[in-house]
Amino acid sequence: MEKILCSTGAIIGKPSADNFALLKRLSTELTCDGFEFIIEFHMYEAEYEDVEEQKRLLKELNLCIPVVHCDKMVGEYISIGGEEKTAEAYRLFEINCDFAKDIGAEKLVLHLWGGMASDGQIQNNIIAYPRLREIADRYGLDLLVENVVCNTENPMKHLCELREAYPDIHFLFDTKMAAFHEELELLYEKEYDWLWKEGHIRHYHVNDYAGGYMDWANLSALPVGTGKLDFERFFAFLRSTGYKGDITTEGVAFDEEGNVDVELLNRQFDYIRERIFEH
Repeated sequence: MEKILCSTGAIIGKPSADNFALLKRLSTELTCDGFEFIIEFHMYEAEYEDVEEQKRLLKELNLCIPVVHCDKMVGEYISIGGEEKTAEAYRLFEINCDFAKDIGAEKLVLHLWGGMASDGQIQNNIIAYPRLREIADRYGLDLLVENVVCNTENPMKHLCELREAYPDIHFLFDTKMAAFHEELELLYEKEYDWLWKEGHIRHYHVNDYAGGYMDWANLSALPVGTGKLDFERFFAFLRSTGYKGDITTEGVAFDEEGNVDVELLNRQFDYIRERIFEH
């Protein structure tokens, strides 16, 4: 059965004092079907040396977490390049895979490039993919490369390059990331129908966006309905493709004190459910 997932990044941030307690409470108030857990241990005042404790605390919550979002530093280190950074990226990635498998996740979302280096040396990132895929496969995880923003080219160009190099690659498509580069409309074009016809897209991040082309000041992911994206068309398109997978929402819904707007999030979940799962 398809699930609407809420990213932990939408409800937990630096203002939150006790993140796992907050996640436990919100899990009883939110009407989503589960969560996508973002690995950002620094937010939990923990280092990678404390990963087992973080895993234990999360497993005690007994939540549905079918998707884990890999630490963004993995892609950033690969983008920076060099033997030391690349080796560290693979080391962290394996820890991420072990964490995801141990909490029962089936999918692992990856920012293959990132940081200030971004896609400036994209061949570094493309070459790194097979090693990352091999590690994820060993842990029984479906590795999903996300169409993350770029500061040199654009994500759709890189998805095409990756598909050419690795015909069986799987992607996660993010609406906000695409809109940032004015590429959301490309999803509907015949030239790119291979993305869904060949089964490359295995998951969607559905986030709103209020900025313009490469508008870095407005890069934040917004809850559906609070930006300018045409979601009526988007969900009609998903229905037309017969998409039966899960959807994650990442739009930030907490204020500077860490207070979460539960009603806003639940309205968002209802809107999506009505347009894609109950249509």
